[in-house]
Amino acid sequence: MNELDRNFGPEWRGARLLSLIIVSITLMACSKDDAQGGVRFADSWLGKWNGPEATYLDIRGGKGVYQVTIRNLDAARTFDASATGDGITFQRDGVKEVIKATNGEATGMKWLADKQHCLTVKPGEGYCKD
Repeated sequence: MNELDRNFGPEWRGARLLSLIIVSITLMACSKDDAQGGVRFADSWLGKWNGPEATYLDIRGGKGVYQVTIRNLDAARTFDASATGDGITFQRDGVKEVIKATNGEATGMKWLADKQHCLTVKPGEGYCKD
């Protein structure tokens, strides 16, 4: 028996257990909200985002499940994707890629540097709507 149990009796153990339960439920609810928040922001990215020299990123679908089409200088390719806490995640050539919201400067592309509403897959691969 610890000192708190000696000073406050068995009621203290019940209050401590109740506190642990409340904290656990709160953490689970926050995790669920974070996942839903990821879907909300990813759904707001639907549509076509333009890059330089006729390249683009086109996001279709919704509610956490997407088709991402990326047109580079060679061809357009489509990938299955999903919302995560980081952004929209997809596999390309065995590599996990994550689409994240950025500004033009963060794309690392001088053609997009003055833009504000952009998505970046990785430095040097970005697309903007403005």
